Amino acid sequence: MRIPKIAVFTAVLAVVAAFPAVAEKSVEGFAIHDSPMPIPELALQQRNGSPATLENFRGKVVLLNIWATWCVPCRKEMPTLDRLQGKLGGPGFEVVALSIDRAGVEVVEKFYREIAIKNLPIYIDSTGKATRTLKVVGLPTTLLIGADGREIGRLVGPAEWDAPEMVSFLRKHIKETRRLGSS
Repeated sequence: MRIPKIAVFTAVLAVVAAFPAVAEKSVEGFAIHDSPMPIPELALQQRNGSPATLENFRGKVVLLNIWATWCVPCRKEMPTLDRLQGKLGGPGFEVVALSIDRAGVEVVEKFYREIAIKNLPIYIDSTGKATRTLKVVGLPTTLLIGADGREIGRLVGPAEWDAPEMVSFLRKHIKETRRLGSS
């Protein structure tokens, strides 16, 4: 029995429509959600030991990078995150590099000195709660968070954050956030 091509096409469309949460692919493998998703509360510790949350960054587009000093791909991409923060960081955008090193802030400070990180503040979660809360499946994992505090998308694995196409992609999201905030 032959199935008409239109029936096959209709069946394929029905399957695609049944999975609206499938993320659109974007630059460098960044998976963008069909609609922004809420993010549970996260407890971060700043370099000086004082607490912080993502709420501290409300109103900015945030690139939240979950990493560790013992993660080789994380170590490799950290200079690109530093350069990205130097290039785009400001009132509308912030790179938040959240270390999950259990050894504490000292090991992160030492690493920052070794590779001359200049633009990234130190944030740490030595409890590992952030990885569980955010359902992080591998390191590094980076979340793009809108100014409203919701997750726009994520990338699992390393990236060249200061590459021209990535900078352009992020500028688009920063501009879109400003446009929506002013309307």
